Amino acid sequence: MRRTLVSLILVIILVACDDTIVKSGYHTIVGGSWNRDSIVEFTFSDLDTLQKQDIFINVRNDNDFPYNNLFLIAELDIPTGETLTDTLEYEMASPDGHWLGNGAGSIKENKLWYKENIVFPVSGVYTIRLSHAMRKNGHVEGISNLDGITDVGYEIVKSNK
Repeated sequence: MRRTLVSLILVIILVACDDTIVKSGYHTIVGGSWNRDSIVEFTFSDLDTLQKQDIFINVRNDNDFPYNNLFLIAELDIPTGETLTDTLEYEMASPDGHWLGNGAGSIKENKLWYKENIVFPVSGVYTIRLSHAMRKNGHVEGISNLDGITDVGYEIVKSNK
């Protein structure tokens, strides 16, 4: 029995260790309401300039999130002074209203593709800036405070391609 328990613990530890993750970070959205002027920023360095990598945006939402999709503005600053800007749309719920993503209970974590097979061209400090770009249909003005977003993060992993 003891040997089985030790084996089970070792398997859990080995599965939990993910050596493909290069960098990651999270920012908690205080009060669960993301203001459109609140830019979430992550800075990182010491990246492999030869290895292809994937970048994900991680978003945690709860049942207060009132939409089935999420629009984000993502900016990636490269040490050479160049900025790559993307407007991204992600599905957050299925057509029948069930939340996508992982997690038990009212919090769901969504791992959203941002950049695939990217090679960071030079050494130095990189910055990712994220903001929401949500609007109601037929309205020009964006939503000031986006309810239901609890955390926003990023993850860089080694590409398997």
